[in-house]
Amino acid sequence: MAEHGQRLILAFDFGTRRIGVAVGNELLNSARELSPLTARDGIPDWNVVTRLIEEWQPDLFVVGLPLNMDGTESLMSTRARKFGNRLHGRYGKPCEMIDERGSTREAKQIAHAAGHRGNYRAESVDGIAAVLILEGWFAHQEGLPGGRSAY
Repeated sequence: MAEHGQRLILAFDFGTRRIGVAVGNELLNSARELSPLTARDGIPDWNVVTRLIEEWQPDLFVVGLPLNMDGTESLMSTRARKFGNRLHGRYGKPCEMIDERGSTREAKQIAHAAGHRGNYRAESVDGIAAVLILEGWFAHQEGLPGGRSAY
């Protein structure tokens, strides 16, 4: 495993139909979106996930935790935690959950500003949301505002 500060991280924006994915490097504090995973009721094709893990060899997973606006757990946050636990269990890499409240709304604003036509089912913003989740995690590691951690 890479030293703290030099890890490669895969971040996930959990959804029931699609799971956004981003890859980032702790040293550069940079993140970029990858193709989203299709899911059936929140369950991805684990063979596709395995290929992703083999390709990127991440040191850590970060999964967005969709809490209610008052900070309480939601059905989706319970499911996102379960997804994070499965990632950890299958691949033996640490998994951190991070508060992702507002990331999808922010991703839609970013996409709209870039000319997105608003059909989010056809053109998803899940990858942008995953990038925002990872950038929020980086900010939290640096102790910066916008870094929202959830445990």
